[in-house]
Amino acid sequence: MIKHLTSSVFIFGLVGEVWSLGLIEHPRLRRWMIPGGHVELGESQVDSALREVEEETGRRVRLVRPPGPAVPPAFPRTVLTMPWWITEQPVPPDAHCGDRHVHVDHQYVALVTDPDEMIREPEHPFRWVRPDELDGLAMFADTRLLATGLFAVVPMLGAGDVDAVTVMRSLAGDRQS
Repeated sequence: MIKHLTSSVFIFGLVGEVWSLGLIEHPRLRRWMIPGGHVELGESQVDSALREVEEETGRRVRLVRPPGPAVPPAFPRTVLTMPWWITEQPVPPDAHCGDRHVHVDHQYVALVTDPDEMIREPEHPFRWVRPDELDGLAMFADTRLLATGLFAVVPMLGAGDVDAVTVMRSLAGDRQS
């Protein structure tokens, strides 16, 4: 099976007083999705995630490191932000490959400082979605499931007060914190 590396990003911003998720409308699939796409030659998955967000939404974001191990402060190499998940998604032929293939998707979480600030015109229709709007949208079930879990922890992420145990329990569906 042919496999392609991709990156995608769950973007959150405070719209008014409500944490909201930024989604693009995919032109071919006609679904609301998180921005993302193929990792290009010479890019890391992080580079791809940031580029795709900028191209598709017109916004710059700050990736949020998931709870997990850190490297010692004196570590001599560049440490990239880890994805929150890496998933495999079978896909039909597309502009990148004329055959059925698999996207190995590196899924990141990001925050925007100002949800209305754009640095360029977005390539796709973009909207902010509140948690109570997710069920009514034409979107993939796996994206809805992960977004729902993230909505439960995004206030912690926005405050910079990430309690790893609470985040992991919440994303796993365990509400006994």
